[in-house]
Amino acid sequence: MQGQSWTKIKEILEGNKTGEEVNIRGWIYRKRSSGGIIFILVRDSTGVIQATIKKGDIPEEEFEKAERALIESSIKIKGIVKEDKRAPGGYEIKVNKFEVVNFAEPFPITEDHSEEFLLDVRHLWLRSRKLTEVMKLKAKVLRLIREWFDENDFYEVTPSVITLNAAEGGATVFSFDYFGQKAFLSQTAQMYLEALIFSLERVWSLTPSFRAEKSRTRKHLTEYWHLEAEEAWVDNEGNMKIQEELVSYVCQNIAKVAKDELEYLGRDVEDLKVIEPPFKRIKYKDAIKKLQDKGFDIEWGDDFGAPHERALVEGEDKPIFVTHFPVESKAFYMKISPDGKTVECADMLAPEGYGELIGGSERSEDIDSMIARLKADGAKIENYEWYFDLRRYGSVPHSGFGLGLERLVMWIAKLDHIRDAIPFPRTVTRVYP
Repeated sequence: MQGQSWTKIKEILEGNKTGEEVNIRGWIYRKRSSGGIIFILVRDSTGVIQATIKKGDIPEEEFEKAERALIESSIKIKGIVKEDKRAPGGYEIKVNKFEVVNFAEPFPITEDHSEEFLLDVRHLWLRSRKLTEVMKLKAKVLRLIREWFDENDFYEVTPSVITLNAAEGGATVFSFDYFGQKAFLSQTAQMYLEALIFSLERVWSLTPSFRAEKSRTRKHLTEYWHLEAEEAWVDNEGNMKIQEELVSYVCQNIAKVAKDELEYLGRDVEDLKVIEPPFKRIKYKDAIKKLQDKGFDIEWGDDFGAPHERALVEGEDKPIFVTHFPVESKAFYMKISPDGKTVECADMLAPEGYGELIGGSERSEDIDSMIARLKADGAKIENYEWYFDLRRYGSVPHSGFGLGLERLVMWIAKLDHIRDAIPFPRTVTRVYP
């Protein structure tokens, strides 16, 4: 079957090849036999289709190979496409030529395996339909994100992930020896992006971020993909508008371009079509009062846990912003509000209890205030001198935000756990495979 043109399974399932002879290649997804007939479900990156192999329709040697081939064997098939409502997807291929590229060994994944076992064989579990659809959906989300940034005059940049600065606090960073010097794996590209706005004005990046948090919740990873943006001449309110426009653009368009993936994953596309600006804003102090009225034991200065976030979005069909958190609860680089007690910031919370998607703020221009807050945290001020230079030479009001890509995908795809939004999840207990 060399030199043949290959048909993607999706083309057949869309009804474009009925009655035609096609060549497909892929892997055995399921297999059963009845008498002299072998039924094989074949998958490729675009879908799954049934292939029927009847004894006598192909050479005996090929039929014997079809009998021997186990699940996950890689194969090539030639045959005639027939419409059959009984077949998965409504179509099947009547095979007239069958070739095994590689005979698989007995596949270790069967029904009813534990989650831990499936994580141990993640390299094989990635072949599952669910994870395949998630990865396809994620790729489309990324494409839409890039489209939005391009259309809104942002430049994509490539900051370092090796740094001397523990931007989000020294307790949750991964440190390592960098040729005799202590360095960290980046928690955020934010400070490097800030340096770039003084020439490019609007920038964004997508980098891995690392958080040494000993969190075991369904929405925490120690390594994740961090989408970040910084904008010159933008205050906190303008920053929120950018965030809600980006998220709305992704939701509105993913509902159009990923209907099949969303349907398979159990997400009603109508849920996403209502995501449009503006998103509701609620100040932290009012959020605390709302939670107290709902019976929560929470006070000013306390952080929100998953139950609090779920209660705050109860009854909402699109994300909300919680703004103006206490100074003590947020990072040193956030601009202090006129009241002196809060900062010009906002967290975007997803509906349905999926929690924080984005954290953003207007950035401080007060060097003395930032130094005082860093000293209180025990930071080495000399490591931040370059960052203070950004304020010394032509500073302007500016803002930015960070979005956890896997959290966005988790919400859009309606996943139960964030580990299924990334190919090889890294958590407190897992670094293999």
